[in-house]
Amino acid sequence: MAIKNVITVKGAREHNLKNINVTIPRNKLVVITGLSGSGKSSLAFDTIYAEGQRRYVESLSAYARQFLGLMEKPDVDYIDGLSPAVSIEQKSTSRNPRSTVGTVTEIYDYYRLLFARIGKLHSPVTGKLLEKQTVQQICDSILEWEKGTRIQIIAPVVRARKGEYKELFSQFRRDGFVRVRVDGNLYSLDDDIDLDKKKKHDIDLVIDRLVVEPSMLKRLTESVELALKQSDRILFINKADSGEDVLFSENYFDPATQKSYEEPQPRMFSFNSPFGACPKCDGLGVLTELDPRLIVPDENLSISEGAIKVLTPRNEGWNYEMVETLGKQFNFSLQTPWKKLPEKSKEILLYGLGDEKIKFIYKRKNAYVEWESQYEGVVNNLKRRYKQTSSMHIRRWIEGFMNNIPCEECNGARLRPEALAVTIDDKSISDLTVLSIKENTRFFENIKLSGQDEEIAHQILKEVRQRLQFLNNVGLEYLSLSRASGTLSGGEAQRIRLATQIGSQLVGVLYILDEPSIGLHQRDNQKLIHTLQHLRDLGNTVLVVEHDKETMETADHIIDLGPRAGRHGGEIVATGNADKIKKSSKSLTGKFLAGIENIEIPANRRKGNGKAIEVKGALGNNLTGVNAKFPLGKFICVTGVSGSGKSSLVNETLYAALSRHFYGSKKNPLQHSKIIGLENVDKVIDLDQSPIGRTPRSNPATYTGLFGPIRDLFSQLAESKIRGYKPGRFSFNVKGGRCEACEGDGVKKIEMHFLPDVYVQCEDCKGRRYNRETLQIKYKSKTIADVLEMTVDQALEFMENIPPVKRRLKTLSEVGLGYIHLGQAATTLSGGEAQRVKLATELSKVGTGRTFYILDEPTTGLHFEDIRMLLGVLNSLVEKGNTVVVIEHNLDVIKTADWVIDIGPEGGDGGGKIVAKGTPEQVAKVEGSYTGQFLVEELSM
Repeated sequence: MAIKNVITVKGAREHNLKNINVTIPRNKLVVITGLSGSGKSSLAFDTIYAEGQRRYVESLSAYARQFLGLMEKPDVDYIDGLSPAVSIEQKSTSRNPRSTVGTVTEIYDYYRLLFARIGKLHSPVTGKLLEKQTVQQICDSILEWEKGTRIQIIAPVVRARKGEYKELFSQFRRDGFVRVRVDGNLYSLDDDIDLDKKKKHDIDLVIDRLVVEPSMLKRLTESVELALKQSDRILFINKADSGEDVLFSENYFDPATQKSYEEPQPRMFSFNSPFGACPKCDGLGVLTELDPRLIVPDENLSISEGAIKVLTPRNEGWNYEMVETLGKQFNFSLQTPWKKLPEKSKEILLYGLGDEKIKFIYKRKNAYVEWESQYEGVVNNLKRRYKQTSSMHIRRWIEGFMNNIPCEECNGARLRPEALAVTIDDKSISDLTVLSIKENTRFFENIKLSGQDEEIAHQILKEVRQRLQFLNNVGLEYLSLSRASGTLSGGEAQRIRLATQIGSQLVGVLYILDEPSIGLHQRDNQKLIHTLQHLRDLGNTVLVVEHDKETMETADHIIDLGPRAGRHGGEIVATGNADKIKKSSKSLTGKFLAGIENIEIPANRRKGNGKAIEVKGALGNNLTGVNAKFPLGKFICVTGVSGSGKSSLVNETLYAALSRHFYGSKKNPLQHSKIIGLENVDKVIDLDQSPIGRTPRSNPATYTGLFGPIRDLFSQLAESKIRGYKPGRFSFNVKGGRCEACEGDGVKKIEMHFLPDVYVQCEDCKGRRYNRETLQIKYKSKTIADVLEMTVDQALEFMENIPPVKRRLKTLSEVGLGYIHLGQAATTLSGGEAQRVKLATELSKVGTGRTFYILDEPTTGLHFEDIRMLLGVLNSLVEKGNTVVVIEHNLDVIKTADWVIDIGPEGGDGGGKIVAKGTPEQVAKVEGSYTGQFLVEELSM
């Protein structure tokens, strides 16, 4: 039977889809686009992918299906021509601290195998190469010495151990041996050897004495075998004339540590295995320790002004008097700012004086105490109290001064010293994993191996080079393999999965991707498009939910959904290639592609309020001592290629420093000299893409504060008052009005043990969360469950006359979230949607006009029209006097900014510099700026 060349979907009604029919060409790159909430994900993931998964599960045996459970059929009449489907979504990767880019991509598994097979083991102490030899190789080496050389074959038996060893010497005599060497001196075993049992001794057994001659090979071989048998597979050959000992070993023996090491195995390089993990940090690379930077958060303060947070003020505790005494003894003042104190004084205050005793005096009106004592130091004091206390309150208080710091044993490399001592081409496995993927690619392209090593490593190197190249091709060349996967953005995680799928070389598969261009600079976009085309050219159908103009222009086929969001969407507006979409009068996407609709460039750039926040000397990650000025009262865009240092500057340096200043955050900012202008703002808000909640209980209504006024409204109804129902009755988080079968979740969690947990609808309340009595209370014929089922736009219309509800709903609608449901589980919202829920929550608050907002890629998941709406909201914040800083790649946003800071020029070590700054027009004139090059066309310059 011939394979069909199209996938046919008939009668799709999932979520807001309106019984649509669509034909998707097979083995093509197909883009599904449309406004947020128009039904793109409903068609791609909840209909096509879900049906593909269901059919796959149904094809398994009944035995296998019992572990997977029943998969609900999507609401669709039928789908024909469906291939096995693979979904590559924007979900972030594992938050497990043991998961890294290397482990997720499986490249690290190949590295482990490579180092185990051809790595050279060195002494962890001296760095000298350790080699093991066979008996034949040992004998051949000795026979190469000058003919006539007198030698002794010696087996080391005891090393640096106390004892008299009378019984050992007797055993040697019984075994027929004649001589021993004790602590470097030769003795006959017939002598009475008297050793001091309280001292440590080295004892070597003399196996044989020979003269180097070719004819002695047989005797030499037998003596060498005997020596290896008597010792731990090691021996010395002593040259009688020079007295030199030459070490030979069948093991990897290290004379510096007197230890033998086993043959390197892949498990030795695994930080998730006890055989490879650093024993100090258990393979995590970090330790939770007291952090002096949290104990002394503001170095500008003196001790008397409270620089050391744990010291009680004067007149409130004896420890302050102890510090005063130390000041007099070691000649430092408590009025001197901490940063100006001598390093020795800081060391004493924090870490104490060891065993040295100091005379302390405690004086009060009716008390005078004088005593001599050791001073343990603030850090050691907190450590001791943390170990000794049984109070959870004290433990939590001390934990506030703790932080993750690199493990001092492995320096954050996660592995044992012996694993880090194995090298290929002078690089350890850790040396390679901390390099960028680009640098790893270069290393393995240029590596030169000997004949045997080349033969052993050939297949492994082929896999490594391929996988590294796939990661380069999807624009991730700036990542390091040691990067924790929990720190990756959704876009980075998705592109890693994409690279892994290409590496699998599957054919005839339907790949469904969700906005793979997220987080990519326009310069790298072409690389991603080539990767998608390569996946297609292998013989696969690639279905991409995407808003990127360049991807749409390149696609073989476009499906445009709309015309609007939510109940106003769910229809096919236009299909065909980009040219056909542009000609469609119904397609808003087509109008933007054709240039009929566009996002306007503002006539004037704002001047701001003349004040600024400045970051001086930023050196974190790849930043190269950057000085960055953020003019206040403006809309600022921070741009640059992926990995150039945007997040390092804005999120990890500026936000972390502001957050610590305003809120006492525990997180340390990356290294920088200082931040100037903090007095010019009164708060900082980071609107990131992290979930607004991690369970189905969290939803937009609870997060935005909408749920309170809605519950108040229902409790004020006449029927509620008759029954005595308070607002708490309408909460699904407490007993009373909720369904107790599912405890207000609306779903029940079924644990699948070795598979992800499955949530099924509660049979008692049918997913409505409340019990029968609560659902009898109605406002305008709607129950509280009905209200939570409404979209934002529906609720806005329904509750137009209730001001506290209307205000919050209006801001949700203004940020383009009119289509989401009030009670929609937080776990089902995308990162972009979660970010806009946070933005709407901020907008609904009464502001001071001195807030510093930070948003990381707010256009994620947004159509051109949604971006236009979002820009209106962000500009309204700036109009109120606030400052908005966005990290962004989208040129429609960058061209509307008042100020642009472009970081680069490249990613990783090739970045970390400010390439250009100024208005978009000024940045466009900078030749070395990639962002500027793309702005030239956008600004029609």
